[in-house]
Amino acid sequence: MNEQSTPPVVLITGANSGIGKAAATELARRGWQVFAAARSVERGQAAVSQIQRDSGSIAVELLELDLTSFASVRRAADELLERTGRLDVLVNNAGLTLNDRTLTADGHETMMQTNHLSPVLLTSLLLPTLLESDDARVVNVSSRVYERVEAMPLDDLSFEHYWGGIRPYCATKLANILFTNELHRRTRDLGLATFSVHPGVVATNFAQNFPAPLRAGLKLLRPLLRSPEQGAAPVIELVAESDRRADAGEYFDRHTRTQQQPQASDRQAAERLWELSNEITGAEWPAS
Repeated sequence: MNEQSTPPVVLITGANSGIGKAAATELARRGWQVFAAARSVERGQAAVSQIQRDSGSIAVELLELDLTSFASVRRAADELLERTGRLDVLVNNAGLTLNDRTLTADGHETMMQTNHLSPVLLTSLLLPTLLESDDARVVNVSSRVYERVEAMPLDDLSFEHYWGGIRPYCATKLANILFTNELHRRTRDLGLATFSVHPGVVATNFAQNFPAPLRAGLKLLRPLLRSPEQGAAPVIELVAESDRRADAGEYFDRHTRTQQQPQASDRQAAERLWELSNEITGAEWPAS
């Protein structure tokens, strides 16, 4: 980031555990003002206290955010902007896996709303403030599992007919990349640098709701998985390294800029997903 008179400000969703918590700790250690978003106030506050201890920084605050609720997203955005008039980077990190199909109170499939729709809404609400920064960035944490999806199921975003195994989760990770691509096309001339990143297979609790056989397999592999700190490293690089702005709009597999598979680089799919997501969430964007 550029040298500034006040610390740069970052909001990280899902910051109470795993990659989000590790990224929050390292950025706080580097002198950033960190807003750690979490659904549970109790767990979130415990995480913030530990982040403060481990980083040696008190510039870490909890933001209550429930991504299964559009109303909560709007409240959280308002609260953040009341508490700070500045935001330099948004990290859409929180993710959810479910074994059973459920709907949110808003009427949408829970994984799709948590992993894609609510991050779209949150980004739209915070974008005007982000664009006031001289180094505005959005980092969307995706996954290489998007490659398991042949095409985005644009006619079934609530997975009514698309349900089965981990395929719906993989589709939400494809949605993350398509959203990143379209956001980049629409905001690059406004000064926003947007990235999507696969952080690697990390030893976190994200797969606790996967089908039992897959959970068992991951448990056996756990000693071989990356730590949350290792998983956070490429995210931190995209947040904080000045030379990464030249790679805006790109997808990263860990630290490596990587060519997207056709289903992710499909511009028509990205445009249609953008339109549908805005219709569902009510997201509004500044004119490019």
